[in-house]
Amino acid sequence: MAIAWYSRKWVVILLHFAIWLLLFSLPFLLRPSNEGNQQQQQKAPEYFVVVLYLTNAAMLIGTFYLNGNLLLGKFLFRRKLSYYFLILIGLYAAYTVVDWILFETLSPYNFRIRNSLFNIFPFLFILACSTAYRMIKDKMEADKLAQDKINENLKTELSLLRSQVSPHFMFNVLNNMVALARKQSDQLEPSLIKLSALMRYMLYEADEQRVPLEKEIEYLQSYIDLQQQRFGKKVAVNVLLNDTDKNYEIEPMLLIPFVENAFKHGTGLIESPQIDIVLKARNNVLDFNVRNKYRDAPEEIKDKTSGIGLTNVKRRLNLLYGKSHSLDINKNGEWFISSLQLNLHS
Repeated sequence: MAIAWYSRKWVVILLHFAIWLLLFSLPFLLRPSNEGNQQQQQKAPEYFVVVLYLTNAAMLIGTFYLNGNLLLGKFLFRRKLSYYFLILIGLYAAYTVVDWILFETLSPYNFRIRNSLFNIFPFLFILACSTAYRMIKDKMEADKLAQDKINENLKTELSLLRSQVSPHFMFNVLNNMVALARKQSDQLEPSLIKLSALMRYMLYEADEQRVPLEKEIEYLQSYIDLQQQRFGKKVAVNVLLNDTDKNYEIEPMLLIPFVENAFKHGTGLIESPQIDIVLKARNNVLDFNVRNKYRDAPEEIKDKTSGIGLTNVKRRLNLLYGKSHSLDINKNGEWFISSLQLNLHS
């Protein structure tokens, strides 16, 4: 997965540098320009002011990252409060000692207690910012991890849903080809070619996020042709699959369960079995209708190995398209009808 540009390491480092530069430039940017202040500043050596300011800035920045990246996680979040506050007191004491050394070595003034108290406010401010930074960072990482898990689960689920095709159908096709081979029928070679195209699509194209609608139509047509070869004139099959106004893309193996369901339940002990399949794609909308004659048979034994089922198809459509699709499945007299409309990717 590609890393977002704002999450790249060099961008984060550059952003931190810019924030620190702006923060420690504020006293100079907001400094009033009056003569009284200028006279006071002239009393202290200029190099001492610069060294003191840069040293304090470095110690505050170090405190920020030490607290955010180490102390909070190792002590405070593990409820080792005594260790945490002792370390903070030690850090502030070190901060004060460094200031004292600078005053003693570079400044003509004595280090007084008020200088120590003056430093406590920026120290506490940096600690508060560091704590907020760590909590926000942890929350963002937790949210990203949770979202990655959700996305991975969805990918796995979709992959499993679209990779299942009825093994029962494959066995019937192979048995039919064995019969054609024994008869030395001329239909064997085109049947093998269609089965090869079917398997190639299932093995390779099904792993793609989207495929051209034409490939999905070719897959459906190969499946239907093999079924028609199996049933012959016993089942009337009416097909219109190429009514499209431009090139579209669709998630692979999204439509096959409806066709498979029609052949599964629309054949057998049914008087004058008939299956009608119509696909139209116009104005970025797919209109896919499959209907078959059926017979209510409570004693019918369900094939546990057949396909992914219409229930799982509904689940997959909801994951992929949400409210951008409509699916209507109903029974009307002797007909079982499935009607799907969804917005296509062009």
